[in-house]
Amino acid sequence: MSTVDVINAEGAKAGSVDLPANVFDVQANIPLMHQVVVAQLAAARQGTHKAKTRGEVAGGGKKPYKQKGTGRARQGSIRAPQFTGGGVVHGPVPRDYSQRTPKKMKAAALRCALSDRARDGRLFVVEAFVSGDKPSTKAAVATLRKVAQTTKVLVVLDSQDELNWVSLRNEPTVHLIEAGQLNTYDVLVADEVVFTKAAFDEFLGGSEKSEEGDK
Repeated sequence: MSTVDVINAEGAKAGSVDLPANVFDVQANIPLMHQVVVAQLAAARQGTHKAKTRGEVAGGGKKPYKQKGTGRARQGSIRAPQFTGGGVVHGPVPRDYSQRTPKKMKAAALRCALSDRARDGRLFVVEAFVSGDKPSTKAAVATLRKVAQTTKVLVVLDSQDELNWVSLRNEPTVHLIEAGQLNTYDVLVADEVVFTKAAFDEFLGGSEKSEEGDK
């Protein structure tokens, strides 16, 4: 079991936490992570696209010209698919893109993603981003830059942490997420993952309960 230092708002070491091997040191399963990410992105699609068929396009009720004697192909409506402004053949219609993904697969893919970040030294834990009880974006970003230097940082907060949330929500390089909403896509799209100590404990507590429920 490896460990990672806990950094306080001043940038000094304030302790350490263990990284359980069953969560932060599992073999990366790339096909599994790909399947889960594709399913998550598919579920986010609205699916409200719609193209009109020849029966739904306005106009075209009159026969454009007589059936015989013109030397042209017979036509019954100027709203047929071959005409400009006509209907669309086999066009998109509203549909649900969501895919069914078992909970165990989602959990396993998340463990793979977190393990990848932990093995590369791109997973950090901070005590808090702001000292005191007053929000401060400047102070929060200063603390963040002591551990994470990239422009795509995922910051994981516990569900009750309003102070750090307000402090970091306007920082364009940071994506905030609650520990209970942590998912594979957000971990993989970020270059670095930063937990607060409270969020780290909340996440591990939820992971243990999930594993007990699966048994």
